[in-house]
Amino acid sequence: MSNIAANIAAVQERLANALQRAGRRHDDARLLAVSKTFPADAVQEAYAAGLRCFGENRVQELCDKAPKLPADCEWHLIGHLQQNKVRPALEHARWLHAVDSVALAQRIQRLAGDLSVAPTLLLEVNISGEESKFGLAPGAVEAVLTALQGGPGCCRGLMTVAPLHASERELHAVFAGLRTLRDQLVARTGMALPELSMGMSGDMDIAVAEGATIVRIGTAIFGRR
Repeated sequence: MSNIAANIAAVQERLANALQRAGRRHDDARLLAVSKTFPADAVQEAYAAGLRCFGENRVQELCDKAPKLPADCEWHLIGHLQQNKVRPALEHARWLHAVDSVALAQRIQRLAGDLSVAPTLLLEVNISGEESKFGLAPGAVEAVLTALQGGPGCCRGLMTVAPLHASERELHAVFAGLRTLRDQLVARTGMALPELSMGMSGDMDIAVAEGATIVRIGTAIFGRR
């Protein structure tokens, strides 16, 4: 078994254990393998080990890598998306995790219509309030949800990135904050927002405990960059 295959097995066991501890079903959260900066060969190893969902941070890397992998890979763009790169992103990614403005939402909907694609969208929220991070302030999220209504792109939930060196208490607060915001938005708008993309290699267990449905795992699968 390759290192990547062994790493995937270990992460899957860790995810299963975290879900069990949280009293959640075994299929309540999915593993997204973050392959940014790793070559297509590494992604092919992960594919051979059974993974099908892969995340990239940069549009150019996504466009270079996706055509080299099997067609049934499901690509997620998880990094910041500039408006001038929406078209190539939509040509390869089925999921966009970092929608963070009304203008970006409107451009995605217009170009998705032009390309006859229906991406799944998540709104990035800066729950921690860090100035260095992208993402919507919690109070700005509902306006973007409104801008997305009626277009081909379907918003399915929220995404956040926790502070790099946060304590366990801070991590719980950030992830619980995203879940609470989602619940409030569902109550106010009546929209279904089932997805919470949160948690990475170092904080996956806490994210699962607070309701993550997608965990974005890079280092624990592919190694350090």
